Amino acid sequence: MSGRAMKSQLALPTGIKKLTNIAVVRLKKHGVRFEIACYKNTVVAWRDKHEKDVDNVLQTTRVYNNVSKGVFAKEDDLLKAFGTTDEAAVCALILETGELQVSDKERKHTFDNILRDAVTVLVDKCVNPETNRPYPPGMIERALKDIHFSVDPLKSAKQQALAALPKLQKVFPIQRAAMRFKFTVPALHAAATLEMLQGVNATVESNVEIEESGAESGVSNEVVCTSDPSVYRTCDKFIREQTGGLGRLEVVTMAVMEGGTSAATFEYGGGGGGGGGRA
Repeated sequence: MSGRAMKSQLALPTGIKKLTNIAVVRLKKHGVRFEIACYKNTVVAWRDKHEKDVDNVLQTTRVYNNVSKGVFAKEDDLLKAFGTTDEAAVCALILETGELQVSDKERKHTFDNILRDAVTVLVDKCVNPETNRPYPPGMIERALKDIHFSVDPLKSAKQQALAALPKLQKVFPIQRAAMRFKFTVPALHAAATLEMLQGVNATVESNVEIEESGAESGVSNEVVCTSDPSVYRTCDKFIREQTGGLGRLEVVTMAVMEGGTSAATFEYGGGGGGGGGRA
């Protein structure tokens, strides 16, 4: 038998298991490195609560010292670091708090995708308050780079984009586009609804009486308004608690804006601020 044939029959040593096409999450405790093997592109979804089934995230519930070499963690090390040898429980802890390991190429790809998605969020949800039109994507991307927008691969693009909005507002005029809501409430709650909307600085566009049939028969008021998206929870709470469950709240338009893109351009950067003119 040739040396090559003999080598091909050698099995991996006991305690070693190699996996491929994986994402590694690492946590170091008490001087020992612990790693878990996950399916690619699932860790962030799990941490963002988009993925609920841990079986779709973990390739195995074994804990490793080195995933790439297939070396399992020792029970003594697990007990010392985590107070348990329950590897499923340790995997869950590492999944939540460990550091996701990615290659430079994967990291750049992830960062580029998040930046692109953040730009899309800001274009779709924000406007120039002077024109009520969105800015073009190219301008938003340049602005994010100018404020040194730092991508966090463990947070969603939407979360990071809206967190960057206050910094963008310091260098040029931009704000969340208003949402359009429709309230349908029994007539006796119409006045309280209008008062609540006035308190959150909503703009009432229409208020009409309608005849409803069926289980909710009677006269109701249909109130359509626009307001900052941040008031949604206040409106929803009002409907649930103040109308005895008889009112309804609908989001008619997610972002109220004029067609086209804003023609305004602004000089910003350096010392911040800046003026601008329309092209």
